[in-house]
Amino acid sequence: MHGTATLVDGIADKLVDAYFDPAAKEMQHIGSYELPSEAGIERVVELSRELLFPGYAGPDVPRSERREVRQLVVQRLGELREALHRQVYRAAHHKRQQLLNRNELECAECTARAASITEHFLSRLPELRAAVRLDLYAAYQSDPAATGIDEILFCYPGTYAVTVYRMAHVLLEEGAVLIPRMMTELAHRQTGIDIHPGAKIGASFFIDHGTGVVIGETTVIGERVRVYQGVTLGALSVPQGDARPEPGARRHPTLEDDVVIYANATILGGETVIGKGAVIGGNAFVTGSVAAGTRISGQARASRPHLG
Repeated sequence: MHGTATLVDGIADKLVDAYFDPAAKEMQHIGSYELPSEAGIERVVELSRELLFPGYAGPDVPRSERREVRQLVVQRLGELREALHRQVYRAAHHKRQQLLNRNELECAECTARAASITEHFLSRLPELRAAVRLDLYAAYQSDPAATGIDEILFCYPGTYAVTVYRMAHVLLEEGAVLIPRMMTELAHRQTGIDIHPGAKIGASFFIDHGTGVVIGETTVIGERVRVYQGVTLGALSVPQGDARPEPGARRHPTLEDDVVIYANATILGGETVIGKGAVIGGNAFVTGSVAAGTRISGQARASRPHLG
């Protein structure tokens, strides 16, 4: 036992030395304000889904008068406001402390910013509901196996991932930091679908099956686009160190309206544009633009602009 204690003491000393090494300070968060929590983010997502899909997400909503339903909505909005404000504040406070390189227990500026972001998000919930309704109907129209919208809400991982992406994208637009990424990573873990909240995705978007889909930060997707499992919308090789691209620089492709991308296709590059109505076959590898209406076979390795 003495030898074991000596071993543990030695390891503990080395770890604590590493924690307090100034060269690696970004790898620890000790003695500072609370960070955003995964459990808190999951609560924000579920409360939002309850407001978007009452009865399908969260507890049952018994048959009630409009007045009673409104009371329930007001209660849920209050719970969401409190939960979201807490997480947005924590993330903003953490980023501020990193930027200023100092430890503050409170941040009035962060409180005001979190309140603004939270109120703007709540105000956009009706807009979000309209957007996800179009996604639901796109799923129903695109998949003959679907027996109804209820099955899609209960069973389709793509619908869950796209809904969480749309929430996260709104928060990113309103200025939230870290929280949008945590939200889409929650959906990633649950569905295997990785959508960066910075991507811009048009109306009536459908991901079928979904597992393994990756949509990068600067991807732009038009309306009525369909994507199948294993599709990657990614960047070409990214330089490291000082050559890293500027934040927001286009690295990922553009898909125009009515494009269909079949399973396991890979489309790379910020200058790559897949034209309106084009169809990319399964397993295709595309690093050059494709003209509108073009069909690329699953064996294609397109590296130059395809003129049809």
